[in-house]
Amino acid sequence: MPFRTPLPPPPPPVGIRTWPDRNALLRDRAHVLHTLVARQLGPGRIAAHWGWAVLLATGWAFVGTAVIAFTEALDVLSLLFGTVCLVIGLGALVPTAVAIVAGLRKDARIRELLLQWAALDRDPACDAALRAPGLSLAWLLPGGLMCAVGLSVCVAVPAGARPGDDTYGVVVLGMGLGLVCWLTGLIALNKAFSHRRWALRLSPPAHLS
Repeated sequence: MPFRTPLPPPPPPVGIRTWPDRNALLRDRAHVLHTLVARQLGPGRIAAHWGWAVLLATGWAFVGTAVIAFTEALDVLSLLFGTVCLVIGLGALVPTAVAIVAGLRKDARIRELLLQWAALDRDPACDAALRAPGLSLAWLLPGGLMCAVGLSVCVAVPAGARPGDDTYGVVVLGMGLGLVCWLTGLIALNKAFSHRRWALRLSPPAHLS
C-alpha cells in the first residue's frame, strides 16, 4: 500500500466518457465528491494541520530562545546553547513550512477537482450531504480562536516590552509565536469558508433556490 493515497483523477473529457447512463455518472460523481471532501476536511486533515501548527510553533520557540541566548551571551556556553537551539529550531521550521505549503497546494488541487466533478450534473439528495457543517465548524471555530490569540499576542508583546538586553529576543519570540497562531488559524478559516462557498453554489438551501 502506498504511503500517500493519490487524489481521484479529473472527470474524463466529454468525447471519451463511458458512463452507460446518468445513474452511473451520478454514482461515480457522488463517490468522488465525498472522497474529495473527506480528503480536504476530514479528521485526518484536522489532526495534520494542527500537528504542523504545533511543530511550527515549537521550531519558532527554539529560534526565539536562540535569539535571546545570543543577545544575552556572556560566555562560550551561552553561544553554544544558542547555536544548538537555532539548529533545532530551523530543523523543525523548514520541513514543517514545506509540509504546510504542500498542504495548501493539495487543497487548491482538491478545490479544482471538486468544481470539475460537481459541474458534471446535479444531485440534490447527494449534494446536501456534501455541505459537511460539522467538519466545517471543526475548522472554523479553532481557526477563529487561533487568529484572535495570534493577533492579541502580536499586539501585546511589543506593547509590554521593557527596555533591556533581552527585549529584542523576547519580542522576536513572542511575535513569531503570535504570527504562527494567526497564520495557521487563517488557513483553517479559509478552508472552512471556501468549502461553505462551494457547497452553497453546489446545492443552495431551499429558501435560496
